[in-house]
Amino acid sequence: MSSKRNLLKFFVLCFVWGLTWIAVKIGVETVPPIMFAATRFIVAGGVFLALAWARGQRKGLSKADTIRLVIVSLLMITLCYGPLFWGMQFVPSGTAAVLEMSLTPLALLAFGIAMGEESWNGLRALAMLLGAFGLGLLFAPSVDLTGIGKGMPLVGLIAIAWAAISSAWGSVLAKPLISNYGSAPVSGFTTTVGGTVLLIASLAIEPRSAESLVTLWEWQAVAGWLFLVIFGSLLGYNIYMQLLRDIGPARAGSFAFVSPAIAVSVGVIFANEPADPQRFIGMVLMIVAAAVCLSADRLPRLSRVSAGLGLDR
Repeated sequence: MSSKRNLLKFFVLCFVWGLTWIAVKIGVETVPPIMFAATRFIVAGGVFLALAWARGQRKGLSKADTIRLVIVSLLMITLCYGPLFWGMQFVPSGTAAVLEMSLTPLALLAFGIAMGEESWNGLRALAMLLGAFGLGLLFAPSVDLTGIGKGMPLVGLIAIAWAAISSAWGSVLAKPLISNYGSAPVSGFTTTVGGTVLLIASLAIEPRSAESLVTLWEWQAVAGWLFLVIFGSLLGYNIYMQLLRDIGPARAGSFAFVSPAIAVSVGVIFANEPADPQRFIGMVLMIVAAAVCLSADRLPRLSRVSAGLGLDR
């Protein structure tokens, strides 16, 4: 990490996004999922843009950057959350969580290297694999691969895998934009544009989506939605954008190894979910993986060892 401030931001991101799982679960029980996500992003985007305007962040976009920003919006929001929510209709939640969260940091590292935003590091690669293994242990009790080899469950898995890849691709493309224009304007544009396209998609394909816009939601759904807008987007998404700029995609993406551990811990404490020893082993491995990923550049001795083993290319 470049500073104690970035480390604090990282832990806040992990904690907040660890709790968003519960908010999403509560909300989509009574509100169409894509509509639930779309309205969250549109409102958050409006607040982001208003804050940016109030701060005088009105720097004009070049044509190339405008096109890039639209692509980032579609990749990070529309083409991530749309396929993710759609695919989860056919795939058990535990299986979906393992696939999406383990692919996210791996894809961030791969796209970062391909686009020149990251350098190859054997320790970081080992951390990614260790974290993915820890995720598998964490969610193993709820993973169900029955019937996944064909039909809609297989298509659902592909959609969830694409969601992770799309988000990672967009995140790496967003880094230079955040450096040039600031996190609030980029966050505002991406969530507004991406959320608007999600809204159109929801109205086109989701049952009861139009009805949900004109009827009162249950208070639990409203509470979950407010949490996602205030903490998941206005706080968490903005911090994630800043970390992409300040510490790079691979290290910022290692939140995916810590947030699930927080989510499961909250479930054990407040929802009486099973506290299997295997899950705690998985949590430890994931936290170690995140620590190694964050500190890989500060461990030259171990880096030389990994190079000697042929892990750095």
